[in-house]
This record gives sequence, structure tokens and C-alpha cells, in this order.
Amino acid sequence: MSRLKLSGLSKRYGGFLAVDGIDLELQNGEFVSLLGPSGCGKTTTLRMIAGFVDPSLGTIEMDGQVLSSPAGSVPPDRRQMSMIFQSYAIWPNMTVEQNVAFGLELRRIPNAEVKRRVGEMLEVVHMSHLADRYPAELSGGQQQRVALARSIVIRPSVLLLDEPLSNLDATLREEMRFEIRRLHDEFRVTTVYVTHDQAEAMVTSDRIAVMNHGRIEQVDHPRALYNKPKTRFVAGFIGRTNFIEGTSNGHEISFDGFALPRSAFERDVPSQGTVVFSVRPHSMRLSDVPPTVRDGCSSVGVTVVERAFLGEHWDYVVKPREGALTLKVTTSPLDDFPIGATAWLEFEPRQMASIA
Repeated sequence: MSRLKLSGLSKRYGGFLAVDGIDLELQNGEFVSLLGPSGCGKTTTLRMIAGFVDPSLGTIEMDGQVLSSPAGSVPPDRRQMSMIFQSYAIWPNMTVEQNVAFGLELRRIPNAEVKRRVGEMLEVVHMSHLADRYPAELSGGQQQRVALARSIVIRPSVLLLDEPLSNLDATLREEMRFEIRRLHDEFRVTTVYVTHDQAEAMVTSDRIAVMNHGRIEQVDHPRALYNKPKTRFVAGFIGRTNFIEGTSNGHEISFDGFALPRSAFERDVPSQGTVVFSVRPHSMRLSDVPPTVRDGCSSVGVTVVERAFLGEHWDYVVKPREGALTLKVTTSPLDDFPIGATAWLEFEPRQMASIA
């Protein structure tokens, strides 16, 4: 039995359909992110899971018990869930230790047990040395650790996080991604994480549900989402990519300015008609001489149109010598091609994802 199950979940505000028929199951101890742009329905979904918003249609179940339906919902304080907000929502008049202890004290847990569990939790989040400080004396990352500790110490059945790193600077966000994943690996709390940042979702999640216009377009493991996107939206939202359209005649696939043998592609490519591929910039190779023929790979003569040096890599825009198609290519910082130079672009069809 799944720990958390959303079935046909929808939420309508007047004429606006914020969430449209979501189906999603989380297993016990799984970390799933709801990823998508602003206004796609991910926070509304999270608030329905928490019990702050009632669904217009569908149900939410935990361990087989219905928590939410149009007929009525279990109140948030009876759901055995913890939620962390963007603003952390820790008490400014309480010390770190008092903040972490607050939820346990509300549950009338004996003082000795409270002290033991709070002490253990502060050790886990590396905050023991700051136990007597107040939130105003902490950095943003330290306040986030307090919020995590307070939410996990009560041992919730489900942990909900709503854009928890959005108020941190870039360096702290990167650090806290790994911290959140470390804490999940230690406590294995079933977690739903809302974010618009694909890097956060990729680092923290077991699976990612990509949302668009109130619907889930694809749910998959991070690597599968990146390498095998099923829709154009997913391919474009998860990392950078090129979209190229070709026509299959059964023997080869013709693109604007070049063609590749159909036999080099995986079986999901149609034998006839138009097909669109997602091609990641780093999945192609750029060289100044024709590359050695490799199994399944094909090369095309191109001209360098634009370039940008970004320290760790070059970003190039190239155009096949015939046709008007342009492609973005990422290479090593050692691969220095001037604008106007001719080069060879090598494709590996196994890394070209056919999308709907």
C-alpha cells in the first residue's frame, strides 16, 4: 500500500482550474518533487495535501485512509504531517532549542524525552552549538536547519516543503539541497517538495513530477526525465536542449541540412512521418577534423555562428553547411573554435530523445 495517494485531484477557483485531475502515488520513505513554473498548480496541490485547501474533485489518501475529498477533509493538525514554508515560520521569541522542542511539548511528551530528542536532532542538523541563540542571530541557512529540525523531530508520516530555499542566496541554496537530501536519507520521511528550480529537484528527489497548467506531464526518476523526456515542455524545462524536426522514410531521418540513418535510433522512433527530437547541447561533439566512425554515430559539417566562453565550458551556436537550422553545442574549455570556422558535429542518435 502506498503511503500517500492522490486520485483525480482537482481544484477550481471560479472559472479557473488551478489543478486538473492529478494522479500520483508516493511509497513509504519516498522523496517526490512537484516541479514546474509559477502558476502551474504545484503549491495548490501541496496545500490540498496539507489540508489547508479542500479539493473540488478527487481524493487524497494516506495509508488507505481518505484525508480529503469534496465531501470533507481531515483538519491539518490531525494529518500527522509537517510543513515547511518559504519564510521558515520559526518563532522569533524562542531559542533554537525551544523552537525545535515546541511541537513535542504540544504533544505532551515527557520533558526528559523532549530533551533527548531535541538534543539528538540538533546534533543531526549541526546546530547544537547554537541551541541558545534566537532566530535573529542566525543566518538564513541556519534558520532553515532549525525549521527542518522542528518539522522532523515530531516524526511526521509526511513532510511537506514549499519552495524552502527560495529566500537563500545561490551558495546557500546549493548547500541546503544536499542537506535536505542527507536528512531524508537518515530519517526516510515520505516527502513532497515543491520547487520551480530544476537543480533542486534533481539533487533531492527520488522522483520528479513535472507540472504544467495544472496537470502532471511526466513523473519519473531524475535521469529518466533528463534523458528521456516524453513531451516538449518537459524536455525544455529540465535543462537546456535543442528541438529538431525530421522526416522518417523508413531508412533514414532527414533534417534541415543533413540526414541520419534510422537504424541508429532506438525503436520508439516512428518509421514514417514527422518526428521531433530533443538533443542536449553536451550530447554532441564538435571537432576540427572528421571524427573517427563510431558505432551508431554520424557527423555533419557545420559552421560556427556564435560562441560564449563560460569558464568551465564553451557554448557554441553552429549551423549545418546546408540548410538554416541552428544548434547549441557545449564543449570543453579547450575546444576553441572562432566564429566563422568550419567544423564537424558528431551526433549520437541514442542520446536524441523522440518527444511528443
